[in-house]
Amino acid sequence: MSEEKTAEADMLKWAKALAQENNWIVNPDEKHLGIVIRGLVRNQEKFGKRYCPCRLRSGDAQKDRAIECPCIYHKDEIAKDGHCHCELYFKPT
Repeated sequence: MSEEKTAEADMLKWAKALAQENNWIVNPDEKHLGIVIRGLVRNQEKFGKRYCPCRLRSGDAQKDRAIECPCIYHKDEIAKDGHCHCELYFKPT
């Protein structure tokens, strides 16, 4: 398995564990899920943090802490919309 695929598998494992801890599910659409996971891996490798791939970084480390996955908005979004902004995490149906 390539380094890239290993990093994606590890990130998916992390995301699934967090979902299970919080009684959520990860996006069942494998294509969309893969896009978000690859974005998280890319940000982890490029910036050293799992920044939400669906939000813009400011470049200010203090401000950008708010968008480290899971971002500070995810619980409210899941409660209100049924999923977070990236559509990584969903309320179970």
